Amino acid sequence: MKRSIPVIQRKRGPAPTGKTPVASLRLPPELAERIDAWAAKQKDAPSRSEAIRRLIQKALGKARAHTVDL
Repeated sequence: MKRSIPVIQRKRGPAPTGKTPVASLRLPPELAERIDAWAAKQKDAPSRSEAIRRLIQKALGKARAHTVDL
């Protein structure tokens, strides 16, 4: 009798990137506007995501330069 062909189970979804996990949140429109206004005042005009990261670090007392190693 012939042996059956083994089936290799593959994981679903994209391959892991090694980056930090995603944390999503809902922002009221007023808060999003305030974050965007703060970001616009910065010299390098960061994205909303980067602005949120910087504001959180500032609030936690760990303000650093523009790049953050997580």
